[in-house]
Amino acid sequence: QVHLAESGGGSAQAGGSLILSCAASGRSICSYCLNWYRQRPGKEREFVAGIACDGTPLYTESVKDRFTISQGNAKNTVDLRMNNLKPEDAAMYYCKTTITSIFCGTRGDYWGQGTQVTVSS
Repeated sequence: QVHLAESGGGSAQAGGSLILSCAASGRSICSYCLNWYRQRPGKEREFVAGIACDGTPLYTESVKDRFTISQGNAKNTVDLRMNNLKPEDAAMYYCKTTITSIFCGTRGDYWGQGTQVTVSS
């Protein structure tokens, strides 16, 4: 199995910045491709940013040029730097990975518990 732990949420003013981090713990020799999703009140969970397994960063259109996803200093960690935050960025942010190889665990999607981001205008 794999366990995902998010950190770094909190409150910011519009135009401010926050950094979210996600750490995946599972089989030490496995590399997990980590993605960020968010869920705003009354909305469905949506993709925000991720790093494809070939290292390509991916972003949803609404956060391009404001958010940056990068590999963390430790293996199987990613950071999401969120700049120029807008009130519509307020949401619960979740880290997700998908296991496709049974060598790394039971196949399927794995989610963290989430971290709250609040943006005041």
